[in-house]
Amino acid sequence: MTSAVEVAGLTVVRGRREVLHGLDFTIPLGEVTGLLGPSGCGKSTLMRVLVGVQAGVAGTVSVFGEPAGSRSLRHRIGYVTQAPSVYDDLSVAENLAFFARVLGEERAEVERCIAAVDLGDQADQVVARLSGGQRSRVGLAVALLGSPSLLVLDEPTVGLDPVLREDLWSMFHRLAATGVAVLVSSHVMDEAERCDRLLLMRDGVFLADGSPAEIKRVAGLTDDADIEQAFLAIVRRSPT
Repeated sequence: MTSAVEVAGLTVVRGRREVLHGLDFTIPLGEVTGLLGPSGCGKSTLMRVLVGVQAGVAGTVSVFGEPAGSRSLRHRIGYVTQAPSVYDDLSVAENLAFFARVLGEERAEVERCIAAVDLGDQADQVVARLSGGQRSRVGLAVALLGSPSLLVLDEPTVGLDPVLREDLWSMFHRLAATGVAVLVSSHVMDEAERCDRLLLMRDGVFLADGSPAEIKRVAGLTDDADIEQAFLAIVRRSPT
């Protein structure tokens, strides 16, 4: 298997409004795939589809050969939402220990994941007393429990300083090098160059799918252009 995710004809309706429109795509193993686009374009909805928590879904969504949301996938997917999904009144270590028990993981796994996000010095700190960036890293540590084969990360670098952002992107690529499929959403176009592959989204559809260099060529730009220029060029020539 070379793809973690295979999607065909994906449509999502919320209320009376269709928010994703007939998407077809795959997410390969061993790569960092960036899902980029402006706020409100459907990125979070798409990610909820992949982890099986979105209603109103039509089409085919297969994750490791199983329908998205299947119980058998619980240990194979790590998911980080935009909103903190850890307990403020517990310490970092207590949060990790709780989720490790839920997943049936050993204590050594807790220590490994805390170290992976560089929170060893804050392990005994109550989460409510941490900075926003540190709280985000606690959520990422939870997602890493059990060494999932697919990481779905919704805006994981929002509010982080440049050094920590660099460290996290390095970690994403280290994980991909071990065969993990990493899907990272962002509305910050300068993060696009850090991805192996990009899905550029606007208004519930993909405008482009390819490596940063390929997307620049599709937009008719040179390699020294940035992805934001490519995105704008593609938007301007797309049907309204």
